[in-house]
Amino acid sequence: RKEYVDLYVNYMFNKSVQKPFEDFMQGFLRGCPARNWKMFFPEELQVLLQGHTTCDWHLLEKNVMYRQYNKLDRTIRNFWTVFHELPEEKKKMFLAFLSGSDRITGYGLECFRFWIADPQVENPDEFCPTASTCYFILFLPR
Repeated sequence: RKEYVDLYVNYMFNKSVQKPFEDFMQGFLRGCPARNWKMFFPEELQVLLQGHTTCDWHLLEKNVMYRQYNKLDRTIRNFWTVFHELPEEKKKMFLAFLSGSDRITGYGLECFRFWIADPQVENPDEFCPTASTCYFILFLPR
């Protein structure tokens, strides 16, 4: 029985996916040569490709920049008060709304910057916050 189980597991995890994996690996290495990846430890490579999974949300607040606002404006103070009361999952949803991903790039939060800008609309109560994911700008009506 042990030999059968070993052969079955080997087939399921190795033999049955060998050809598709080789095809994938050939295409992947065409665009990302392996010699470029060898300088990383596996954990570093995972962070580089997938991003950081945990965030220091107070550091995020510290790194934000403002347009037509300053950090003492009532709108900004209210925003951060509400933000810090959100559960972790909702904070990551905000990050995805802002940047297109719920993770911070491999450089880390120390290098992540975004803007909060006043869209300067005539009646701010009629507009919802929007984001420019390419430029990391949150347009937050007053």
